[in-house]
Amino acid sequence: MPHHSSSTNASLISTSSTIANIPAAAVASISNQDYPTYTILGQNQYQACYPSSSFGVTGQTNTDAESTTLAATTYQSEKPSVMVPAPAAQRLSSDPSTSPSLSQTTPNKDADDQSRKNMTSKNRGKRKADATSSQDSELERVFLWDLDETIIIFHSLLTGSYAQKYGKDPTVVIGSGLTMEEMIFEVADTHLFFNDLEECDQVHVEDVASDDNGQDLSNYSFSTDGFSGSGGSGSHGSSVGVQGGVDWMRKLAFRYRKVREIYDKHKSNVGGLLSPQRKEALQRLRAEIEVLTDSWLGTALKSLLLIQSRKNCVNVLITTTQLVPALAKVLLYGLGEIFPIENIYSATKIGKESCFERIVSRFGKKVTYVVIGDGRDEEIAAKQHNMPFWRITNHGDLVSLHQALELDFL
Repeated sequence: MPHHSSSTNASLISTSSTIANIPAAAVASISNQDYPTYTILGQNQYQACYPSSSFGVTGQTNTDAESTTLAATTYQSEKPSVMVPAPAAQRLSSDPSTSPSLSQTTPNKDADDQSRKNMTSKNRGKRKADATSSQDSELERVFLWDLDETIIIFHSLLTGSYAQKYGKDPTVVIGSGLTMEEMIFEVADTHLFFNDLEECDQVHVEDVASDDNGQDLSNYSFSTDGFSGSGGSGSHGSSVGVQGGVDWMRKLAFRYRKVREIYDKHKSNVGGLLSPQRKEALQRLRAEIEVLTDSWLGTALKSLLLIQSRKNCVNVLITTTQLVPALAKVLLYGLGEIFPIENIYSATKIGKESCFERIVSRFGKKVTYVVIGDGRDEEIAAKQHNMPFWRITNHGDLVSLHQALELDFL
């Protein structure tokens, strides 16, 4: 399997690592855009929205949901690198310079003010407007989800912090994480051109679509078109064209078009990309992770599916994983039906705050945005945009989120 740089791996593992006080998660008054505090519920009924160890719910899903869904785990603010076996160490990077999270500020008001000053809207480069659908006009609410340690448990499996927090066998937990990581890279490399695209990652699948001339790709040979995604190597031959030149950009756009086709084709059947043995291994692995993480993903799915069932709401994913491995991750965890590819954004290059900006310009300012995540970067970004933030630190927070949605408070 090809070796990927540590920065890639840092972004695959999606590091966000501080826990701050959550602002009241805006329920009854959510449409007023001021988001004071809960008036209907009273805060004590929703204690789980605030970091608190008193919430001992294990978030059991019902048996139907359990048999069809998968799961993930809970988050710990220190992500210890102890107990990481050698192979994991190659893909893990704790170097802050490669970490995609915004800033490790302490959760106090000064730091928030400072970060507000620092975060200007950068990276307004050329890009095609994100795809919008006709139903966007009926939209009332957009739910912006983080992926790792919010919907799925991934990073804390690899580091062993999940095992430590929940008293699980670290060998089993880390082993599951490494096996899943291997599958993610396998799908990204084999089917989604990650070897070509690792160095020319995009925020959104449509970002290079304006360079696509619409050529029929059914007999196109990606392996022999001379494209090289890395800066130096292979870009001398005249067939390749200069990196960033018209020819090179067109070949890049072809790859992202193909990535989209593969994602759309396999979003409800990732097994179609795998050999029968790997398909079976994936099913076993997902079931194993579901058990190890006490139905974390199964619990998160209840909220995702409830939002999806509403005509006027939409789920959008913003992850600090690079776009291509993020797509592989979404497919492998069985979330392709919930997140159409046009609703997936990677914050690796531009940060969450700029991603939020793009999403607001896509869906408009009339809709209400709700941010759901575990990390400091999405909380700061939510605050920047005056969006309510629902913190996920344990199973109980996922259970309360589902209750709030069921009661129509969110």
